Amino acid sequence: MTGMSAFARTGYEVRVGIVGPRELVERAMLSGLPGSATAQLQPSEAELGLQRRLVMAPYIHEHDAPEKVARLGSSVGAILFASRAPLDYSRRSGALTCPATCIQLGGTPLYAALQRARRDGYQPGAASYDGLTRDELAAGLADMGLAGDGVHLHERTASTAAIASFHERLWRVGQTTVAFTCMEQVPTRLAAAGIPVIQLRPTDQSIRMGLQVATLLAGHHLLAGSQLAVAVIEVPVLRTGGRRPAPRHAVQELQLTVHRFLVREAQRVQATVSQVGEHTFLILATQASLAAAGDPPFEAAARGALGIEINVGVGTGRSEHEAEAQARIALSRSAQRTTGPAPGRAGGGAPGPGATGELPGMADFTRRFHDSQPGAVRPADSLSRIRALETLSRLAQHMTADAVPVVDAELTGQLLSVTPRTARRQLRALVDEGLALPLPPARQQHPGRPRLEYRLVLEKLERRAGT
Repeated sequence: MTGMSAFARTGYEVRVGIVGPRELVERAMLSGLPGSATAQLQPSEAELGLQRRLVMAPYIHEHDAPEKVARLGSSVGAILFASRAPLDYSRRSGALTCPATCIQLGGTPLYAALQRARRDGYQPGAASYDGLTRDELAAGLADMGLAGDGVHLHERTASTAAIASFHERLWRVGQTTVAFTCMEQVPTRLAAAGIPVIQLRPTDQSIRMGLQVATLLAGHHLLAGSQLAVAVIEVPVLRTGGRRPAPRHAVQELQLTVHRFLVREAQRVQATVSQVGEHTFLILATQASLAAAGDPPFEAAARGALGIEINVGVGTGRSEHEAEAQARIALSRSAQRTTGPAPGRAGGGAPGPGATGELPGMADFTRRFHDSQPGAVRPADSLSRIRALETLSRLAQHMTADAVPVVDAELTGQLLSVTPRTARRQLRALVDEGLALPLPPARQQHPGRPRLEYRLVLEKLERRAGT
């Protein structure tokens, strides 16, 4: 098979949503204008051929972030949050459906806030903090040559009221001299209570780094969705073999039915289908399109439309050959997990479809497929079908539970007390209604008409009784 690149390296536009207070969102948006210090993409982004577009989603309170994320929906490939708090709120709400990151307030933003506190006469080593990790805080204090023995940190994301109460309680008992916060509304509350407060604000460098990470996340998300994917589909009921293989025309009819079904389903997800064996089909698509076809792809649809089981293996890779190899490995692993005891004569029962090579309910598969088409109307049973079902029911009554459901004209005449000529006519009627399958004539030594045998599809009676 021809090799295909898994990624296209040019022309990808990624959309990054900016969720935060209006001032920060506007700073991030202005950073993307021509001539700004942050307008140029980093080398790692340029190598992927990414073009960035920013989408504004400003809020007033951090707890409004999930609503802003929900409005962005699938229009963006990644989201950049102003801090860890709105990111945590959105994750807990379940609103996030794409990769997300936040502007890091450790490093340069924390260093700038600590410098500001020292300039204003506060002691950063005896203060309360929120919105940081313990490692970020320890690194920032160490850079300033300060010990962290007297600091208090609220690591978990909480409501504005809870964070403000944390800082106020420590200040009133004299354990801190100033509060450092990343929350938008906390400084207003603390200032109203007369508590010194310094807000951690992103620097231009931290915004630039956050945009770079978000752009790479969006690019990876986009490229992963457009990565080449191959699905190898096996149809167990199409496997031929055994002592009594199914008639060739029955196999071909089912192959055509399955192929038409796969083409119809593949067109819905912009994929292509090709048959690569008697019972194997190959679907070429992207990872995102196959994900839209179910998990595993097309399996539930085949069960509902055709009433048959299919085995599916999916693989991705840098080329079609590599993706197909991975798909076949996945298919073999799936088959090993799902393989059960083979139907046959265990316990004296009648052999299943795979035991003698017959195809069960061939006409029923075709009928199910056509009935699943838009606008299809299933007609009521015709008189000829009713008569055929009665014949099949009478034959079933004369057969023991452990008998192989295979008859010929002579046996049928004996069981139904009719002439061989009438029996042949009734068997042909069963074949026309999909209630019996003609078996290949056995080789015989003497001249004359070969003996024709038919496999009765007794499953139709059980299915009809259950409906």
